[in-house]
Amino acid sequence: MRSRVRELRESRGWSQSLLGERLGVSRQTVNAIETGKYDPSLPLAFRIARTFGETIESIFIPEEAP
Repeated sequence: MRSRVRELRESRGWSQSLLGERLGVSRQTVNAIETGKYDPSLPLAFRIARTFGETIESIFIPEEAP
């Protein structure tokens, strides 16, 4: 899954640590989401969407299966 988390975070001038604090997760979790190494749980995806004022679908884009 591709995400726009990095783009949205950087557009607000937030560090990974600051976003992690706002979401209640570690900086490492934010990094893993941004690099595609971790897909967030549904409750976390909702918190991310709420934090950015976006829909989940506009932040997380499924990769097409081959």
